[in-house]
Formats: sequence, structure tokens, C-alpha cells
Amino acid sequence: MRSGAPTQVVPARIMNFVKQQIAQRVRDMTHTRQQPEVFLQPAGDPGLLGPDSSAWQVHAHFMAMMVGGIASLIVQALHPRALAGVWDHSSFRDDLGARLGRTAFFIAATTFGGRDMAEQAMERVKCIHRQVNGVDAHGQAYRADDPHLLAWVHLAECTSFMRAYDEHGRPALDTHAQDRYFAEMAVLGSAMGTGPVPSHRAACERRLLSYLPELRCDERTRYVLQRLNDYPTQAIYQPLMKLVVRAAHHSLPPWVHPLLGQAEPSWHERWWVRQALAQVSVPIQWALNDEGVAAFARQRVRQAGDMGH
Repeated sequence: MRSGAPTQVVPARIMNFVKQQIAQRVRDMTHTRQQPEVFLQPAGDPGLLGPDSSAWQVHAHFMAMMVGGIASLIVQALHPRALAGVWDHSSFRDDLGARLGRTAFFIAATTFGGRDMAEQAMERVKCIHRQVNGVDAHGQAYRADDPHLLAWVHLAECTSFMRAYDEHGRPALDTHAQDRYFAEMAVLGSAMGTGPVPSHRAACERRLLSYLPELRCDERTRYVLQRLNDYPTQAIYQPLMKLVVRAAHHSLPPWVHPLLGQAEPSWHERWWVRQALAQVSVPIQWALNDEGVAAFARQRVRQAGDMGH
């Protein structure tokens, strides 16, 4: 028995090392600068939504968030005034990776961070929004703190994340849990200045579609699509990102494809991409279940019980 003891310890160490390496590769690929340890404090703080929320489940699934995040950017780029704020006042054309990394951290902070982290993240973004204004490519004035535009961005994100989770996430969410997700996100949206937004999935999809008369695929939109297709990452990650971007196009609402001048993807292509991502997702999610932001946040919340003893 004694001679066998080390063999029980070494595999655990190896597995932990492998998980840490995979998690670091994920951070490199997504341009994430913050280490997950920042989500360990303050002990016992459940944040704005808490670990039993649907948002924690959806946002902890890496592949669904990657696919949904890219899909959301494609949809958002169809609104000239929403796109103008990013076009005129951000570095995405020069450093798309850094821009997306900041957005990913904002979602992580507001979902998994303690209350102070979440509120500070929202206040920083609102402060930036108050300074962003101008005229879009078609001569229409815009303000980044316009509730109408903020609601558009909010709806594009929430519906995109949920559609991607439908395709790639596990475990599945029933209708009640899906609606709970939109209710939770409506609370965050309202705090960001969206005004009243629907708290049920079907209503959010209808509200998103109501923006159709304002949308167009113009030169700026096509530029964004090209930048996403050439997502900036190291060569080793490029094949995966090509799959993610393709899956994002697959998860778009059907009414978006005609706007983009694209044919709706075939069933065979959807199936192939979904299966490929499912295989790649297994080791990544296995690692992030212990080494990702959500895992560290859960550890933070559990510390409340530990302190009670």
C-alpha cells in the first residue's frame, strides 16, 4: 500500500497542471489579462446574481460564450448608430483582441464578481458611455448612453448567448430556466441604463426584431465581419477560432442572414461544425470547471460557510 501511495498523488498533480495550462491557453486566446484569482474576494460575497442563477450556468460555458459573443458582435454591427460609437471611440480596428478581452472581463465581473467588483465595472462603462457621442456613417446623431441603443446591445448579447448555449451548452436549460436568465440579465441591463427590457426569452427575441427598420449592412458592417473572420490570435488557435466564427454565423437569427447577403447555412454544415466544437470543448470545459472564473467565484461564495465553522 505504501509503495502505491505516490501513484495516487502524482496523477492529481499532473491533472491540476494540465488544467492550469489549458486555462492559461484560453486566457491567451481570448486576450484576457486578469487572472481568475481576483474573483476569490471578498469571501462569501455572492455578487449581483449568485451561483444558483441561470446566468452563472450560461456564462460559465466557454464555447457557448465564445460563439454567442461573436454572434452578438455580428448582430450589433448591423445598427449604424450602435456601431458608430465603437467605430469612432474605441481601438477595435487596431486591437480587436484587446477590445474583446475587455468586454469579456466586463461580463465576467458583472456575472461572477463580488458586488463591489460588479458595480465598479458597470460604473466605469457608464462613465465611458457618457462621453461617447457623434454622427454615424449615415449622418444620424448618436449617444452611447441612449437607452434605445443600450437596449439594442443588451438584447443582441442576451439572445446571442442563449442561442449559442442551446447549440453548444451543457446541461440544457428548460424554458423556465431560460426565462430566468433573461430576467436576471434585465436587472443588469436596467442598471446599465437600458430602460425597461423584457424579462422573457420570446419577448426579447420580438423586441430585438423590432429594430429591423433601423438596421443595414453597410461598409462598416462588412469591415467588422472581415475583422471577425480574421480574428487576431496566435497561429495555433486560428483553426479553432475559424470554427467558432463559423458557428457564430450558424447561431444568428434567421432574419439576419438576408441582411448580411448570406445564404442560410445548410444542415450538414451546421452539424459538422457543432460536432467539431463539441469535441474541442470537452478538455477546455474540463479544465475551466476547476480553473475558470466561475470556479474561483464559487470558491469565494463557499468561503462564507467555511468561516461559519
